[in-house]
Amino acid sequence: MKIIMLTSAKSIMTYDKKNLDDKTLLRLYKNMLKPRMIEEKMLILLRQGKISKWFSGIGQEAIAVGVTMALNKDEYILPMHRNLGVFTTREIPLHRLFSQWQGKANGFTKGRDRSFHFGTQEYNIVGMISHLGPQLGVADGIALASLLKNKNQLTAVFTGEGGTSEGDFHEALNVASVWQLPVLFCIENNGYGLSTPTSEQYRCKDLADRGKGYGMESFILDGNNVVEVYTKIQKLAASIRKRPRPILIEFKTFRMRGHEEASGTKYVPKELLQQWAKKDPIENFQSYLRAQKILTEKQEVAIKEGIMHEIHEHLQMAFDEAPIVADVDTELKDVYKPFEYKHIKPTSKAEELRLIDAISQGLKQSMQKHKDLVIMGQDVAEYGGVFKITEGFVNAFGKERVRNTPICESAIIETAMGLSIAGIKSVVEMQFSDFVTSGFNPVVNYLAKSYYRWNQQADVVIRMPCGGGVAAGPFHSQTNEAWFTKTPGLKVVYPAFPYDAKGLLATAIDDPNPVLFFEHKALYRSIRQEVPSDYYTLPLGQASVLKEGDQITIITYGAGVHWALETLDNNPDIRADLIDLRTLQPLDTEAIFKSVKKTSRAIILQEDSLFGGIASDISSLIMEHCFEQLDAPVKRVAGMETPIPFINQLEDQYMAKGRFDQALKELLAY
Repeated sequence: MKIIMLTSAKSIMTYDKKNLDDKTLLRLYKNMLKPRMIEEKMLILLRQGKISKWFSGIGQEAIAVGVTMALNKDEYILPMHRNLGVFTTREIPLHRLFSQWQGKANGFTKGRDRSFHFGTQEYNIVGMISHLGPQLGVADGIALASLLKNKNQLTAVFTGEGGTSEGDFHEALNVASVWQLPVLFCIENNGYGLSTPTSEQYRCKDLADRGKGYGMESFILDGNNVVEVYTKIQKLAASIRKRPRPILIEFKTFRMRGHEEASGTKYVPKELLQQWAKKDPIENFQSYLRAQKILTEKQEVAIKEGIMHEIHEHLQMAFDEAPIVADVDTELKDVYKPFEYKHIKPTSKAEELRLIDAISQGLKQSMQKHKDLVIMGQDVAEYGGVFKITEGFVNAFGKERVRNTPICESAIIETAMGLSIAGIKSVVEMQFSDFVTSGFNPVVNYLAKSYYRWNQQADVVIRMPCGGGVAAGPFHSQTNEAWFTKTPGLKVVYPAFPYDAKGLLATAIDDPNPVLFFEHKALYRSIRQEVPSDYYTLPLGQASVLKEGDQITIITYGAGVHWALETLDNNPDIRADLIDLRTLQPLDTEAIFKSVKKTSRAIILQEDSLFGGIASDISSLIMEHCFEQLDAPVKRVAGMETPIPFINQLEDQYMAKGRFDQALKELLAY
């Protein structure tokens, strides 16, 4: 890389250095220059085919560097893919960044994710995912953890002007404002969301105006003036640490290159590019430092040579590193964080509890065991939740740990992820499992993939009141477990009995991986069982064989277990193995295969509609592993291929319960 000396033309920008000393000013300069020189080298490597993609932040360095220098090193930053200056200012070794961009093992994702889609606890950086919005809610969670631990810290999170159009932006700002979380929301307004100009993104004059709608302070800063960025953010950060609250910052800047290099900038008027080129944050600041006799030509050469040497040295280290060797066992092992299950047997006398009481008791005992466990959800505090499972919890544990939330499923799931990053477990209650659609993205793309991507567990349990039989219609009656059983990284629990629900919930909360815990509403107050009153656990991935026989295997879960029991009670001559799966991911295939090989017939019962449900996968597994032992085709019985209706006669028709008896007898007669 050839050193290019810039002419000492007069800066067109005004710098109010206030009380900054020369050493700090030079640090600002060096910290901006380093990512610029790295980017220039990466653009060469991109053309040579040595890296796969690049999202340039050239012209925006002052924002990343100014914000990062204003924060303490133990405060989290959630950057975007144009914020290379965050990573370099936090002094991440360059060879690790270069390995990351080349998909090598010494990077941060073991070749599983690209560019800046990673985090590192060592440097308190949490990288983005491509969906942009979720990291704003994650920042809320990290900031909430800071409040709960009395750490007097803030969290800074970046987004672009395009990202402010996403619902996650509004949800995250609202939660942060309602809870007065110490978050610095940083909008880099660089003129374009890919090719879409700001005039087609929003109508307000300034994005900072949106802060008023959330009762939040907001400021507009010149994103190309590193002194303005650094001094203002430093002042605001100190204020937030003393008086926790969210603040919205809009940095006015410009993206000088394409969204990524392949897209180019043909859609940008040349005059606009020329206008912003004159405002280059490094050239102007360098001219200012030269004019103020703070930076000499000799110093400039030495700084650039030092950075160049570091780039070359660390690039060679990355080039010398061997490519990743694909290994199936390693990939599968890293989908979930290892969890050593500890079986805790109950020692107390049992008492008869309804399913709802067992869940409430188990949740309360987990709150007692995990002293910082947080429960979040709509109406879960004083009201006790719509099903009253958390009734009395506020008095027992306080509002800091039992938190009512605004109606914003996405932001609350993201907040739970942020709590996990900061080392706090949480339980999120979906008021109804149907409503998880409003938070689907962070579940399947953030919680499910974080450990696989960069070894960050999502220590979150999402409680999912679900199911029909209560005449609640299409939006309060779905049983939507199949949306999640197919997503690697998630665990799915679906108990049918109070005893199982209590023990499995305790284990789900102990488990550091994300768990969706389904609770059938129709069973809440209709199913009773003797349940030990003290704390105990049950293992995930272990089915329960409720009845044994040699004619047929019935495989089911949730309400289907009780339908099957009723059918067998009405047909005492049928000798069946009845398997209650209890957990759907992990799935106890051993129990299924053992039973089917014994009985030679299998019928799978689910409440959900047939196509794409878990019954289909279980059927396929049986065909693949037990085909030679089968005496009949595998049968699936499920809900109708319609949304679940409201009125009783239509809902009864929808349910698989009314078709199971006949299907069972037909299979036996085959």
